[in-house]
Amino acid sequence: MPLSTAASPLPVEPFRTPSARLSLRQVDTSLTRTGPDGAWWPRTHDLAHELCELADVLDPLWGRITHVAANPRHWPATLHGTIVVNDHEVRVDWFAPGLNPHRILLQSYSAGHWDLLVVPPRTAAPSAARLMTAASAGSGSRRRPWPRG
Repeated sequence: MPLSTAASPLPVEPFRTPSARLSLRQVDTSLTRTGPDGAWWPRTHDLAHELCELADVLDPLWGRITHVAANPRHWPATLHGTIVVNDHEVRVDWFAPGLNPHRILLQSYSAGHWDLLVVPPRTAAPSAARLMTAASAGSGSRRRPWPRG
């Protein structure tokens, strides 16, 4: 009796190019953190949508994002609580009013926490590039590379 070797077709998954505009500081375990771990330039003020794109890049590098602390000044206040990001729940809390509104803190159960400078979405490309480079350079400079306000 002849043996059938017909293979079933492989499942096809849609390819999604990560589109998060992100610049990360090189990890150096011998130094104490002195500034942000990098910079993120979201396209909109829609935190739920933007976190999906950010998680596409960061989850494979840092582990699944489980908790986010952001300043409500730049994100809609209705997102406070738990949201779904790429098929898993992420807790969103707001910063205290005195903390830098241009930062976002990300936590992962498997790898710790990260502090990213948030470049406002409407920032001109040359300014955003300069801010992202400064935030990820790790120069230890005490100058603030992010905009105030």
